[in-house]
Amino acid sequence: MDVTVAAAEIIRRSVSLPAEMAEKIDSIAASRHVSVNRAIVDLLAEAIVAHEQRRIAFLELADRFQKSTKPAETKRLREELARMTFGG
Repeated sequence: MDVTVAAAEIIRRSVSLPAEMAEKIDSIAASRHVSVNRAIVDLLAEAIVAHEQRRIAFLELADRFQKSTKPAETKRLREELARMTFGG
């Protein structure tokens, strides 16, 4: 997600953060020498990219599982899908 602030429409949002998270964001902003707002925007952009990558990986794995004809591979893929879905 490579959208510059100048090129994007800006929408103001108000969010409440747990104190521990707010402290971490403050620390990240200070270490990057950016505003807290910029740090939050950057972190959200990174999180959205990571979320989309996980979704694509899951769909590719589900497709491989569906097309699998080997019992051992099917079992391994089923277990991997379960880990992705439920953790562990």
